[in-house]
Amino acid sequence: MANSRSRKQVRLSRALGIALTPKAERYMQRRPYRPGEHGRGRTKDSDYSVRLKEKQRLRAQYGIRESQLRTIFEEAHRIEGQTGENLVELLEMRLDALVLRAGFARTIAQARQVVVHRHIVVDGKIVDRPSFRVKPGQTIQVKAKSQASDQFLMAAAGVHRDVLPDVPEYLDVQIEKLNATLVRRPKRAEVPVTCDHQLVVEYYSR
Repeated sequence: MANSRSRKQVRLSRALGIALTPKAERYMQRRPYRPGEHGRGRTKDSDYSVRLKEKQRLRAQYGIRESQLRTIFEEAHRIEGQTGENLVELLEMRLDALVLRAGFARTIAQARQVVVHRHIVVDGKIVDRPSFRVKPGQTIQVKAKSQASDQFLMAAAGVHRDVLPDVPEYLDVQIEKLNATLVRRPKRAEVPVTCDHQLVVEYYSR
């Protein structure tokens, strides 16, 4: 089952042109083109397909369903500021995204799993919803009883940092203590996702 999911992520990564997992990144270094017999050929994408692909890239990087992305887009459209920037910033405040950025997990799927399995507390209370929106000033921490497990001992040693982007400035992380505080709302330019957010806005606004 795990191998099947891994192959699926590699194939999706090649189709979208971004590495969604460390394994996919290694694979794409060898085969940096789309899967399939026509993967190396040149294709001219329509305006619609370009926008669709960009939306799919954003969705895949956060590992969320279409309905979840649309709901957050609608919220981003209602609040003050640029819709595309708001969209990415709201996505980045999800608990699973911040668990990943802090280095407590290696992939977004793993981050979601540790949240669902009740290993994460926010301000001292267990939160098992990956979509939980963390507020500036709140602290995320691995539950004390979970910190002795192998996966979190590795995280505390900084093992995941070799495959993750640098910790963004909106997070104050004490990796050896397995805690992180969201200092302020993220800014789009700081969020380490590959996405032309304006194309996503155009896709939903069509």
